[in-house]
Amino acid sequence: MKKSKGKANTAAEKEFVFEFRAGKHNCVLKVPLQFPVQVDISDLHGRLMLLHKIPCYIESELKTLLSDFIEKETTLDYDREAELALQRLTTGDVIVNQLTSAWARSYVETTLEHTLPEEPSRDEDFADVYHELIHSPASDTLLNLEHNYFVSISELISERDMEIKKLQERQATEMDKVMHELGNTLSDQDVNAVASQHFDAQQVLENKWTSEQQQVTEIQKQEYQEWVIKLHQDLQKSNNSSIINEEIKVQPSQLTEAADSGTRMFEEQPQLEESFTIHLGAQLKTMHNLRLVRADVLDFCKHRRHGSSGAKLRRLQTALSLYSSSLCGLVLLVDNRVNSYSGIKRDFATVAKECTDFHFSCLEEQLEEVQQVVLLARTQRSSKQKDQPEIRKNGVDDKSKTVERNPSNILPGNITARDPAIMGLRNILKVCCTHDITTVTVPLLLVHDMSEEMTIPWCLKRAELVFKCVKGFMMEMASWDGGISRTVQFLVPKSISEEMFYQLSNMLPQIFRVSSTLTLTSKH
Repeated sequence: MKKSKGKANTAAEKEFVFEFRAGKHNCVLKVPLQFPVQVDISDLHGRLMLLHKIPCYIESELKTLLSDFIEKETTLDYDREAELALQRLTTGDVIVNQLTSAWARSYVETTLEHTLPEEPSRDEDFADVYHELIHSPASDTLLNLEHNYFVSISELISERDMEIKKLQERQATEMDKVMHELGNTLSDQDVNAVASQHFDAQQVLENKWTSEQQQVTEIQKQEYQEWVIKLHQDLQKSNNSSIINEEIKVQPSQLTEAADSGTRMFEEQPQLEESFTIHLGAQLKTMHNLRLVRADVLDFCKHRRHGSSGAKLRRLQTALSLYSSSLCGLVLLVDNRVNSYSGIKRDFATVAKECTDFHFSCLEEQLEEVQQVVLLARTQRSSKQKDQPEIRKNGVDDKSKTVERNPSNILPGNITARDPAIMGLRNILKVCCTHDITTVTVPLLLVHDMSEEMTIPWCLKRAELVFKCVKGFMMEMASWDGGISRTVQFLVPKSISEEMFYQLSNMLPQIFRVSSTLTLTSKH
């Protein structure tokens, strides 16, 4: 037994004596026990019965006497230690003030009624206030103010694009003149110098506008949060909702500019959507909603300058569930580099900067946090691999398997149910269960854009695989979250044909055994 600091007799051996009669014989059982007893009494009793072959008719008597003996001796040890502690206190071996201070501190730290309440942060206050206002008649006012801020950012971006375009046109004219004089009065070094000057000028201009936009968004976020909190306070004081009608309203010109510009709004572009209801589960079935939607993935992220009733309803639905246990998620397919902007990740970053985020950190800060988590996970994974011995099987070690599972080694083409992309989709659905995401949008073909090699048979085969895998994962959800109703949207690229869309819509109910079809809409 290991001795603990500050205790006089931390371990002592005492003998348990039990007398019983077996037939004509008087038997005595003597067992040395180490106090304090660290084993379970029921386990100790069972071992004594088995090792000493004690008759079963005295089993209950042995257990009772053993329990009483251990309890009695343990109490005596505690009393003995208490007496020794009191003696040290009276003899002056212990400083009373230090002892009382330690007791008081331990009592306050471990007793809930004495703990100080945590002061809510500004973000927590804003979240509570916003959630209350968005579920009140002030919701329309909040959306109008957000839209006005968005219009201001849009105008700033338009000015930036116009100034950058003018600079590029002026630089193109200058470069044409330089190239015309190349070989006559100018050399290659002169051309490179002009090109370098043009590049530096573009960088300076872009940095200037980036800094200005960042400053404007920070001011907007601070003003918006202060305005929301003030509105909540005014409503509580006045207890009259008529003040809302006098607040921010959207300018009519901001909503009707599209009619004169000749541009087509998102709601006017062809969009196909079909919805189904399914019931999944072995014994207790859970109802889920499935949707097949043809649209561009970034259209779910954009805040439209030229608003309409449909766009405003979608914004309101998102705002209502923003600080709730019914969140929405979107799966965006990007490369495996967290800290770089390329492809659709760059387009998503552009969309994110078009509107001030009043609730969360900017995209760069969020990606930086993700990168730190990824580095930590990679370090922990590497340490586990070093601790575990390498097991070879069929001449292939674990290192080669790790390389094969690396996402950067995924080759394009048809995939299997055990592919890392499919397993990643399973992990995404599991995260949805643990973080209250009840609506998730998934790219059905695991691509955002169509190419020439994506033929109809290829699309059908890929869709069938994803449908079947998602169905299996959704059946697992019952063990993950207890069976909560969810909505899964399968998104197909906007460039896919209507014929292909309806073939996929016919495949979905066959795989999921759909209970009923909710809606079939074609928006033009």
